[in-house]
Amino acid sequence: MKNIVITGVSTGIGLGCTRAFIKKGYRVFGSVRKQADADRLQQELGSNFVPLIFDVTNQETVLEAAQEVQKIIGNKGLDGLINNAGIAVAGPLLNLPLEDLKWQLDVNVVGVIGVTQAFAKMLGAQINCPHKPGRIVNISSMVGLMTPPFMGPYVASKHAVEGISGSLRAELMLYGIDLVVIGPGAVKTAIWEKGAAIDSSVYESTDYASSGKRFQRYIMNEAENGFTIEDFGQKILKIFETPNPKYRYALVPKKLTNWTIPRLLPKKVVDNFLGKKLFK
Repeated sequence: MKNIVITGVSTGIGLGCTRAFIKKGYRVFGSVRKQADADRLQQELGSNFVPLIFDVTNQETVLEAAQEVQKIIGNKGLDGLINNAGIAVAGPLLNLPLEDLKWQLDVNVVGVIGVTQAFAKMLGAQINCPHKPGRIVNISSMVGLMTPPFMGPYVASKHAVEGISGSLRAELMLYGIDLVVIGPGAVKTAIWEKGAAIDSSVYESTDYASSGKRFQRYIMNEAENGFTIEDFGQKILKIFETPNPKYRYALVPKKLTNWTIPRLLPKKVVDNFLGKKLFK
């Protein structure tokens, strides 16, 4: 049986991935932060799901979870790690509480490195490793290479994920461990409700009150028309099992208009287009 660790599986992309991998016969070690979520998923997913209760910002609990996985798999090693856990903090940067920015980076950036360090040896990061090296998948975002307004904290975190993934991939060549980055577009998840998404009441006294509300409606509409978590989970499974995958995949609905064209156009053109819609 193949073994994989997936972080942040209580809902959204993580849950979609967990369902897809278990259906394919994998044993999934999935991280959640609450016992209630662990119990719920255990009942739904059965014996091939092993819950790990930790917060990616608490390295002590991450290391304890890694020890738990090591005891279960022994010398077989991990076939993969999917760094998915994350939050989305949004709002105009001029008015954003700095503590919210630190929280965003702690979860989405430092957390990725902390989890990767904890499970690295089981993935094959050791000289004369007794098992085949595993593969790491880092979940970034389309905003990891784009910069929309009102999403500055989230943009910063995903740009950082792109950067550290490139450095880490090169460093992991020493051990033969591959690393793939996946940049999702809109997916029907609760990430914007779970994080500090644009709460209009927080910014009602700022100059961005009306434009922030318009952008919030746009984001929620995009999410509603995005990939389902089941469909997205299948896409990630297919990429994970590809023998020689690309380094980065952009999985974006309506890819031509939402990704390809905006990436080809000068940034000033894209910004002016958005500005006319938001700041009218």
